Amino acid sequence: MTASITSLCVYCGSAEGRDPAYRDIAERLGRHMAANHVRLIYGGGRVGLMGVIADAVKASGGHVTGIIPDFLEAREVGNREIDELRVVNSMHARKQLMFELSDAFCMMPGGFGTLEEFFEVITWRQLGQHDKPIIVLNEAGYWDPLLKLVEHGRQKGFMADPAPLYEVVDRAEAVIPALSRQPKPRKVGAVSRM
Repeated sequence: MTASITSLCVYCGSAEGRDPAYRDIAERLGRHMAANHVRLIYGGGRVGLMGVIADAVKASGGHVTGIIPDFLEAREVGNREIDELRVVNSMHARKQLMFELSDAFCMMPGGFGTLEEFFEVITWRQLGQHDKPIIVLNEAGYWDPLLKLVEHGRQKGFMADPAPLYEVVDRAEAVIPALSRQPKPRKVGAVSRM
């Protein structure tokens, strides 16, 4: 593992989904991160895929930092079993701190919140606000419809070529190797809120 990536922000669902494959993906990614000494930065909940990946990292000897807004702490059951749980006062503060603590980002299966977080860091990267690597974990084809939509937008002239913005991998075990191929991100200050 390259020394440049020591923390990975994982965006994923506060539900586990209907297919047990999603839980398996989260468990394998968590174990893989711990084995490669990559700290998990995530939304701080104990529920859904968020809880699954946090438990897998911890059970494998890895380090976990969660960031959760105070109003969601009860709803998403703030995870007190992790190394560090930071409670912030808003969703904006949550996303900002997740960004600041992370060397890279990975989107697993999830819903509206996962998409919103993912598109924000992509937009920031497209606008030159950061150059941290972004990975789409598309195991089991969960994100196939999204990737088709992005290609549709590109063909119609509304979206840039996604290749410089993010990389798509199809196995949890491919995330860390994909990150190690990325150039080392330059150190920049906090992203200014848009």
